Amino acid sequence: MAVLIILIVTFLVSLGITWAGSGEPAYILSGNIAMCAMLQFTALGHFKFPEGMKMMIPPFVPFKKALVLITGLMEIAAGVALLFPATRYAAGIFLILFFIALLPANIYAANRHLDYQKGTYDGKGPAYLWFRIPMQVFLIAWVWYFAVQPAV
Repeated sequence: MAVLIILIVTFLVSLGITWAGSGEPAYILSGNIAMCAMLQFTALGHFKFPEGMKMMIPPFVPFKKALVLITGLMEIAAGVALLFPATRYAAGIFLILFFIALLPANIYAANRHLDYQKGTYDGKGPAYLWFRIPMQVFLIAWVWYFAVQPAV
């Protein structure tokens, strides 16, 4: 839920600032600033909870800790890339594919009742997917609307 709050509040604050500064709101820029802020927040989890995040990855996948840390760096870089028109489209396509690629790990973790912040198996379980999957679709739609679609 914190992820969505950060996304929406940052979007609204950015709209207000751009409106106050130029007389009209900059929707595309504000949408990308908001996604960048959200990605910086989610990337922190990769470095704060690496052991729990490793548990989200199925056993057959090697180099789990490196994968957790690298994906955190990828979130940071992609978020920053959204801020620049020259890299926005590529970052948007990358993020859509990234969000799709992460969904199986979220499903795997939910089915195991993983609480990645604690590194325990007493999380919300599959019921969490009723929130997570629609949120993932929302994030994909957000990136499409604000980063990919304007360039098409």
